[in-house]
Amino acid sequence: MNAATREILTDAVRFWETLRAPYNIVLAGVVLTAHFGQPEPQRHTVSPGSLVALGLAAVAANLLYCSAYLPDVFLQMTAYRNLWRRWRWLLFTAGLLLASTLALLTVAPAWFQILPNQQ
Repeated sequence: MNAATREILTDAVRFWETLRAPYNIVLAGVVLTAHFGQPEPQRHTVSPGSLVALGLAAVAANLLYCSAYLPDVFLQMTAYRNLWRRWRWLLFTAGLLLASTLALLTVAPAWFQILPNQQ
């Protein structure tokens, strides 16, 4: 591995791993807010199965987070490296918004209901 590739990979790891904790904290906040912000009848009960599902969702969210390395490293290997390094926080923000939306859809799908229930 040459020095330029090592520098790009080190820069990518430094950037993304620094933001991993804030990413997880925001997602945890979204999940807790969504769970406790629901009316009592719609709130899911916490069970061992739901905790396992929550753990698997957290692993999936972090695997998706790792996918940001692909465009980051690719764009750092182009002539646009300096420009990309100034704007890659947009990729982080877009990924965080997507992950937050997926978390809300999972924890509180009723929040996305367009029409009220017709019973």
